[in-house]
Amino acid sequence: MSTPLRIVEPQHLTGAALLDAITGFVSRFIVFPNEHCAPMLALWYAHTHAAEHFYVTPRLVISSAEPGSGKTLVIEVGQYLVAKPEMVLNASTPAVFRMVANNGPISLLWDEVDAIFTSNGGTNEDLRAMLNAGYKRTASVARCVGDSHSVQRFPVYSPVALVGLAGGMPPTITTRAITIHMRRKKRTEKAEEFRERVVQRDAEPLRDGLSEWIGSVAESVGEAEPTMPPGVANRSREIWEPLLAIADAAGGHWPTTARKACAHFVQEAEQVPVTTGVRLLADLRTIFTDRNTDRLATVDILAALADLDEAPWGDINGPGRPIDARRLARELALYRVAPGPIRIGGQITKGYVTQPTKNQEGLADAWSRYLSDDQNSDNEGDSWEH
Repeated sequence: MSTPLRIVEPQHLTGAALLDAITGFVSRFIVFPNEHCAPMLALWYAHTHAAEHFYVTPRLVISSAEPGSGKTLVIEVGQYLVAKPEMVLNASTPAVFRMVANNGPISLLWDEVDAIFTSNGGTNEDLRAMLNAGYKRTASVARCVGDSHSVQRFPVYSPVALVGLAGGMPPTITTRAITIHMRRKKRTEKAEEFRERVVQRDAEPLRDGLSEWIGSVAESVGEAEPTMPPGVANRSREIWEPLLAIADAAGGHWPTTARKACAHFVQEAEQVPVTTGVRLLADLRTIFTDRNTDRLATVDILAALADLDEAPWGDINGPGRPIDARRLARELALYRVAPGPIRIGGQITKGYVTQPTKNQEGLADAWSRYLSDDQNSDNEGDSWEH
């Protein structure tokens, strides 16, 4: 067991040393699935102390396939390291709005958040809107308040960590987030038991040191435009920019460590289709590629989809009810792809093509827009989010 870290004079530590200490601290209590998680968390915790200086605050999603995987520990430990922590379990919509509006950017640490997104009721729509929009500094939500129903705009920008079971959060959140998929630790993997008094005591000098150091570099990191790893652009660039800016300000090994973590999490996110439609496009590309053809009849596509190992299409309409022509057409219509008459072996039948024709759009355009170059359905079945 590692010796608890003590920091008597946190102001004497460099940024790199503070981030090292926080990485080691969280690793005392949590067994992570890979070596990139703890450094990323150290940077995310750090960015909450300068959130008002960034245009974007990346959502942090902590998920797992099963309970008991250590998800909640990430925010239980993190509450003693972030700025203005607010642990949330079942808060009302007005309460959350006012917490953020009255206290500026706060660190919302939200447990069991999957219940918000899986609920069929309409009472959670305002919370969804806040979580979706509030990752940008300029975001606000307009509401009618009081007897006069006057319009009031509530600022909703705040760092947010969301804890829940895998598959419980929509793409509108996950595409704005850095996601750790936690796993239950093996019997051979050991971690120090979480004791609140111990964590609070040992974290206090770390948070004080972090707050002081971040305060000294906040304006410069807020204006920084850090270099991204190859292939990191658009939304991924946007959510990683604050963390890489902090890593560059810390110096030492942190610019390299942070970019390795960035490349890992971005690549991991791109390997997992986040919607039914993207999964369907990926599986169709596999089928067309394996058969080395530019056209297939609908009946042959349906049979091939149903036969794919570890794919959902054999039961997509219920147990024993595979995908049918109507469901296939409805899903692909979202990507401006439609079936049409095609000629195969001298016979006219209804089907799909890869390249556009006079009568129909081809699949290749949708593939180029929504799939990465190496995205394939062969290894995506276990991690597909329904």
